[in-house]
Amino acid sequence: MSEEENKDERTSRSMDHIVDSGSIITGDGKHLIQCMTIIGQIEGHTVLPSQNKTTKYEHVIPQLVAIDEDREIDGLLIMLNTVGGDVEAGLALAELIAGMKKPTVSIVLGGGHSIGVPLAVAAKHSFIVPSATMTLHPVRMNGLTLGVPQTLDYFERMQKRITKFVTGHSKISADRLTELSMNTQELVLDIGSVLEGMDAVREGLIDSLGSLSDAVDCLYEMIDERKKKKEKRKSSEPQKALRGKQSK
Repeated sequence: MSEEENKDERTSRSMDHIVDSGSIITGDGKHLIQCMTIIGQIEGHTVLPSQNKTTKYEHVIPQLVAIDEDREIDGLLIMLNTVGGDVEAGLALAELIAGMKKPTVSIVLGGGHSIGVPLAVAAKHSFIVPSATMTLHPVRMNGLTLGVPQTLDYFERMQKRITKFVTGHSKISADRLTELSMNTQELVLDIGSVLEGMDAVREGLIDSLGSLSDAVDCLYEMIDERKKKKEKRKSSEPQKALRGKQSK
């Protein structure tokens, strides 16, 4: 097989991978990164209508595990354009991203609304483009809701889980996050706040305002730093072993 045929085959495989999983492995020759998209609605335990753009959490979970365990992949770039969705599915993905060993960078494109907020801040460094927005609002539930104290208690506990995660992975305070979520002056049919790119950074919700190239450069720097620490640790191990022998 010629070099050109090999190149065509690799391109075809890459395109198939994008169609199947919404992600691609790429790099600059020195760094190998996985680019993953989280788009549309986060689909949870209920299958959404076929005309909806969705991110299925049962597809993303094994991808995240595979990325973190793959020795060849150096880091993960997460691109978000989501309206939110299932709270528990979104939090599950956010916890997995936050617990990864490898460098992770997120960038909000278009929107990172509702449960998309924890997903955006879960990465080790988060970016947002100037034209993107993020909507903060209290937990909502579709379908049958019982008007009993237990329901209100459940909502409150779920809201606390989200608030604790977001404040634990960003610079915004719990009081300010609650204040923005409970704002009644901005949205016509709901309560909450819509933050544009610079506002999200100013509030401490997102780390940096930037573009795709800024996010990639940041990820490459984090990868280089991680490699340096690994090399330093490896070089110090023989010295520690030698000192241990001498002490005996």
